[in-house]
Formats: sequence, structure tokens, C-alpha cells
Amino acid sequence: MTHPYEEMKEMKKLKKHYDMLRFVCDAQYGIPTCCPCGGEIMTNVSPTPKYKSDFDTLPRSRYFTCKNYEDDGLHFRQPWDFGVQQEVERLRGGGERVG
Repeated sequence: MTHPYEEMKEMKKLKKHYDMLRFVCDAQYGIPTCCPCGGEIMTNVSPTPKYKSDFDTLPRSRYFTCKNYEDDGLHFRQPWDFGVQQEVERLRGGGERVG
């Protein structure tokens, strides 16, 4: 049986992790300005599919990537096309047409 202090410590650690996942999900829309970890966003070109999260990429694809990127779900690595497309849709007013 674990000590209540250790259980509380583990619970707080997990809550912090889940909060960070929520921040990442909420922030992945449009062109990112900074990563939820506080890292700078850089524009990179992928020579080959380097990470296992490269689901449909071709060589020479552009990405918005956190400079502290690790493939753990807490940092940005967003295809450039998706970010620009979402930003254009936002500027057009959501892409909804009336008429």
C-alpha cells in the first residue's frame, strides 16, 4: 500500500500532464505562434518521414515545429498546409456561404 502523500503527488503529476494535453489540443488551430511548452515555433522542411507521427507526408514537406520537439504529444509538429488552410478559412469568416 502506498503512502497517501505519494498518491497525492502522483495524482498532481497526472493532472498536470492531462492539463498540458488539453492546452496542446486547444492550441492546434491555424498558424501557431508558440508551443504550449513555451518553445519557439520554427518552419522546417522534412527531407524524409523522420517521426512516427508523419502520417501522410512526402519528402520536402513543410512543418511548423517546436524547437524543443519530442514525439510525446506535448509539442507542436503541424503540417504547414493545415495551419495555413485553417488560417485562411478563419480570415474568410469560417468558409460558410450564405445564399
